[in-house]
Amino acid sequence: MNTQSVEVLQLSLHGFTVGYLLGYQNGQNILEFDAGFISNQERPTLTLSAHFDHPSSARLFSEPWARRQRLHPVLSNLLPEGVLRDWLAQVLKVHPDNEFPLFSALADDLPGALMARPLDLAEVPPELLQRRPNIQLAPRTEYPDQLHFSLAGIQMKFSMHQKDGRFTLSRPGKLGDWIIKTPSTRFKNVPQNEFTAMSLAKLVGIDIPDISLVSIDELEDLPSINLPDEEQAFAIRRFDRDGKLGRIHMEDFAQVLFKYAHDKYRVASTEQIGKIVYGFTGRRLANIQQMARRLLVNVLLGNGDAHIKNWSLFYPDRITAELAPAYDIVFTKAYIKDERKVALNMAGNKNWYAVNMSHFESWANSVGVPWRAVKPHLNEVLDTARSLWPGALDSLPMADEHKSVLRQHWQVLHPDFRFTDL
Repeated sequence: MNTQSVEVLQLSLHGFTVGYLLGYQNGQNILEFDAGFISNQERPTLTLSAHFDHPSSARLFSEPWARRQRLHPVLSNLLPEGVLRDWLAQVLKVHPDNEFPLFSALADDLPGALMARPLDLAEVPPELLQRRPNIQLAPRTEYPDQLHFSLAGIQMKFSMHQKDGRFTLSRPGKLGDWIIKTPSTRFKNVPQNEFTAMSLAKLVGIDIPDISLVSIDELEDLPSINLPDEEQAFAIRRFDRDGKLGRIHMEDFAQVLFKYAHDKYRVASTEQIGKIVYGFTGRRLANIQQMARRLLVNVLLGNGDAHIKNWSLFYPDRITAELAPAYDIVFTKAYIKDERKVALNMAGNKNWYAVNMSHFESWANSVGVPWRAVKPHLNEVLDTARSLWPGALDSLPMADEHKSVLRQHWQVLHPDFRFTDL
């Protein structure tokens, strides 16, 4: 058999070696798991179905993860999409679908706590070379510092560190604690839209990280990118970073479900996500009640983009999954004139003008959570939103034309959710 040139990355999670990712010159990618990690009953959780007690964990580790060009979805979904991916691929001079070099370039500061380190030949475990005798290590590739971090998603965004009122790009040894979303070149006033929607969500009990609008002048070291003539960016504190705990592991539901980002709108329903949240998280009742609140908020705020990558789990104790705080809540109808659908099916429905309380009851029954444990939370969201949102909206920074569209949206929802006193 011909010898093949490969690069090898050691993957680690909270100091434990997960395995070794081999990137072949022909585009094949193979993750060989470390035997000690598989057998360790106290190992940190890489992905939900890899939890030691999960019924699928033994099968999950029974063979290496092998893919071509793209990485396994658990790894692939750590990489950006859209314009940020295209920009990175252009800098690296690789095809955007050739994910190993993207992953390798960004592997020191990935979302969550997974880390990767390139190995020299002397560092590669002998047992790995015995299993893969036909490999020859390629020279280690050096990458520019501006490619230090990775953030999932389509929008142009940056991991940045805040100090003395300034934001600087994260660097090796200096993790970013905020995500900064710069203004969109396609849509106007997106930072103000997201800040407003997230602020309204917080008013009705949605768990969100700290958020802020920051001046573009406060952002340092940004790469050379095209920005519109807008003065503010949206800042959200990273819930996967902690000043004392360091990295906190997390995964979005594309990773949980082993699906690629291009399938984020079509491969799951809110019932499927709910069953996982209620069946496999630590604070399962509180988590499913929070999920119910968010589902209603997405309807009330006309958010048509709550796909599976905008729902996440995180692992504060390194082992047990919990529902992560909400992020990426945007009034999308402000930009898409005929928008009238949420991203994922609930009780067979996506149309937010048709959805009513019976759809939520059907969702709860399908998930297996008692309706009596969910309905009071929905009532509280609705009562609080009707009471506080109209006045709060007046003082929030959303563009006036978007505020007008949002008020119209509230007036034409199903009578169960309609705002009548505006």
